[in-house]
Amino acid sequence: MKGNSVWLAGAICWVLGSPAAHAQTTAAPDPTAADPSIDDRVEAAEADGDEPRRQLVKWNQYEGPYITARLGGGFLYDYAAYAQSATSKDQISLSPKDGLRDFRVLLKGKFPQLPRLSYTIGYMYDGALKEWHFRQSGLMLEVPELYGDVFVGRTKEGFSTNKIMVGYQGWTQERATANDSFIPILADGVKWSGYIPNGKLVYNVGFFRDDLSETESFNKNDNQAVGRAVWLPFGGKDPTVLHLALEARYGQSNDGYFRYRSKPESFLAQDYVIDTGKFPASHSNMIGVETYYRPGPLMFGMEYFINQVASQQARDPTFHGGEVFVAYLLTGETRPYNARGGYFERISPSSSVFNGGLGAWELVLRYSYTDLDSGTIQGGKFWRITPMANWHMSDNIRLEFTYGYGEQDRFARKGGLQFFQVRLQTQL
Repeated sequence: MKGNSVWLAGAICWVLGSPAAHAQTTAAPDPTAADPSIDDRVEAAEADGDEPRRQLVKWNQYEGPYITARLGGGFLYDYAAYAQSATSKDQISLSPKDGLRDFRVLLKGKFPQLPRLSYTIGYMYDGALKEWHFRQSGLMLEVPELYGDVFVGRTKEGFSTNKIMVGYQGWTQERATANDSFIPILADGVKWSGYIPNGKLVYNVGFFRDDLSETESFNKNDNQAVGRAVWLPFGGKDPTVLHLALEARYGQSNDGYFRYRSKPESFLAQDYVIDTGKFPASHSNMIGVETYYRPGPLMFGMEYFINQVASQQARDPTFHGGEVFVAYLLTGETRPYNARGGYFERISPSSSVFNGGLGAWELVLRYSYTDLDSGTIQGGKFWRITPMANWHMSDNIRLEFTYGYGEQDRFARKGGLQFFQVRLQTQL
């Protein structure tokens, strides 16, 4: 698989970066049009379905009288190396590795005869499990009379901006350990997403069950209810974005048990850096707060979660964690924000390297922390500080260069870890 993955990565880069492909690039957006850093469009694919500003090819789109379709996809290939203290090596064993992180295809579209209805089908190859699985898939119906839309199918729950965003569009390689520990990547159910007309508030409410996802790796609950409210003081139209959010989540345990764990923000890591193990519980209640401020190329953000678990055997433990970061685009671009969904979208460079430009260079610094020690549970604590650089070579190709230093604190022993990571990312 390794040899095939490297070959495939090279082929995708050649196609997306070739002069022939860029010869089909559409004209740049009209500068007199609406602010390109603000988006107010939402469809069934949600964050997974945002399209590049420059369309490289046309063969992947179909406009028919009864159905429209756009075929998209993504490819992630990682390399990671580690340096560990003696104590860290006693707790987890990590070795250098490269491999396929993610390969997915996405089909989305609408029904012209039913203009309020859109659909999405996501199918992904999981590099860890070496299996294909359905991801974001379902139908969305717009209900403008009630200022919102309803989605039925497999989707993001709607808790945490970082989780709502597709992993390809984030500012770091992996989500923070608290995010991965507490929040499933997907769920099956019904979600309502709404807004108020002045654009200063967007919200979502969802109800989910695991009838169809019992065997999926993301399944953490038998059923769950999620709510999120985002206040946008500038009305979701001003180029300056201030995003303030509160969210809550109730989750019934999965077959009477919970287990919270996470790798150290490195997909290729061979072990989990924090892990509660499987323990009996009835349910959990989680709250979260978010703040994002984006005045332009500079951007700040934070998310923090408190997860209280109802478990008499484990003395009702309370776990918590989150992250804070700053990002800056040296080349002057602004990361787009979707004011209807309450999340950020992909960077579009002012000039592609394949057209003789510099691409977009983004510097990021993030600090994350998670505490899984509470009650009788000793899942450990972990913090990591991560400086990194993202090179957005074009709308479709991105290289990530990451260093990280972290500390694992478990069973009264602390161990230091260093991370050296590189990622190739391509999208269509």
